[in-house]
Order: sequence, then C-alpha cells, then structure tokens
Amino acid sequence: MRLLLTGAHGQVGWELNRSLMPLGEVIALDRSRCDLSRPERLPGLIRESKPDLIVNAAAYTAVDKAEQEEELATTINGAAVGVLAEEARKAGILLVHYSTDYVFDGKKQAPYDEHDAPHPINAYGRSKLAGEAALRQGGSAYLALRTSWVYAGRGQNFLRTVLRLVNGHQELRIVDDQVGAPTWARTIADATALIVAAARREQAQGQFASGIVNLTASGATSWHGFAAAILDEAARHGLLAQRPPQLKPIASRDYPTPAARPKNSRLAGERLRQRFGIVLPDWRQGLTRCIEDMAEKRPMS
Repeated sequence: MRLLLTGAHGQVGWELNRSLMPLGEVIALDRSRCDLSRPERLPGLIRESKPDLIVNAAAYTAVDKAEQEEELATTINGAAVGVLAEEARKAGILLVHYSTDYVFDGKKQAPYDEHDAPHPINAYGRSKLAGEAALRQGGSAYLALRTSWVYAGRGQNFLRTVLRLVNGHQELRIVDDQVGAPTWARTIADATALIVAAARREQAQGQFASGIVNLTASGATSWHGFAAAILDEAARHGLLAQRPPQLKPIASRDYPTPAARPKNSRLAGERLRQRFGIVLPDWRQGLTRCIEDMAEKRPMS
C-alpha cells in the first residue's frame, strides 16, 4: 500500500511518518513539496504519486494570526481539503484528515460528541469547519479525526513554550478556565495507524462508513493544570536548569488574545472505542512519555 502523507514536518506529520511505515510505503511530503495554500497544484501531485490512501496532516494552525489571515487559513484548511477529497473520490481511495475541538463554542457543560452541532468562535475554527464541510461534499471515503491541545517535543506548542519561559521568569500567569485534553502528537499518530488499518479492513468487508471521529487523550485539565504538570515532569526528568516559576491561575478575560477560545474543549471518545476498539491513555501518561522522550534525546553535557 502506498500512503501519501502531507504536512510531514509538522508535529503530527513527523510522528505519522514513523507510525504509518508498518502499513506500507509512505510518501511523506512537507510544505516545500505539497503547499496547501496552492490547491490548484494538488491534483497533479496526487495523480503523479498514485497513492492508495491519503493522510492529510498539513494545516494552518496559527490560531491568533488566523484572525487577520482568515482567507489564507480557509484556503489551507478548507478549499485544499476539498481538492484532496475530490481527487480521493476520483481515485477511489480513503482520505484521512484532522480537525479540531475549536469547531465548537465551548458552551456545553459535558464533553462534545460527534453529533453535536459545531459553532466556532474564531477564524481558525471556521476554517477547520470549512474543511469538514469540504470532506462531506467531496464525495470520497473519508475520516475526519477531531483532536485537541496537540503538543510534542518539537515544533511550536504549549509544552515547549512553558519550558522556554522557565528561564528568566519568577511567575507565569496561566489561564485556568479553559478545559481540554492535552494530546501528544505521537499518541495521535499511533492511533491513526490503527484506525487506518481498521478502516481498510472495513472497506474490504464492505462495512466502511465515512464520518467524524474524536481522537483525544482521556481525562481533562486546564491550561494551568497542564502547565503545572509540564513543570513537574520536566523537573522530575532533569530538564529544568533552575527553580521553576510560580504558576498563577487567571481567567481568560485577564489574558486577552486576538482569537477567542472555547471554555470547554473536551471531546467524547465513545465512538472511537465502539468502532475501532481504541481508548487513548490519560493525558498525564502521554505527557510523561513525551518528557521522557525529550530527556533521552537531550545532548549529553
């Protein structure tokens, strides 16, 4: 099987390149070879690659910047996804794509399931919702995997930001009224490989159904709780060169950002369990493994 992977140098894409290898030949493309801001170039690229399956891990993810670049975000997260879906339909292949908790407004008290009506409150969320709509309209076999609060030991993310701010700060003010499930990129990638294998079996048996599946770690915490856990784990694994700063919990209103964030980003995992038999570990377990991985790769002094 030939798997075409876009966004190969992103947080999830980097891990997918490894996780998907047991399934077949991975054609891993980064932005220099597959730029979703130029959707018109995608058909030729896909036809040349002749994949049996597409995993789209490329995305516009700058949430605050999207408020000024909504057209670009929608081109990458929406229009380009539509082109991928159309080409997947023409080739008769499966398209796996990633969406986000930010398609919701966060007003629900319980975790969101796949049947809840989306209502994004920022440009990034609208662009990702456009991608979900493009998938449905494209007519291909597809799976949209909604995830949340993605982090990794590389790239730009909350974990790396917290570790960077340790130096030179005695106090960090962290939002405590937004709740979600921090999800390690490697966990997403490994689960995706299992989902792809299961979806291929479903297709072979004539039992496949396109749709949305939530894919986040179990449990939930606030950004403040996540930051505290990051510092605890980093200290335990010797990644902190100095005493960690004090963490001060604050409300969202005390930390205004260009893009509004949902207060509740929790996603229910029941469909993932029922359909694919997958239950992702608690977010703390993923964080521990990520920090351990970072500690192992740290240069020896």
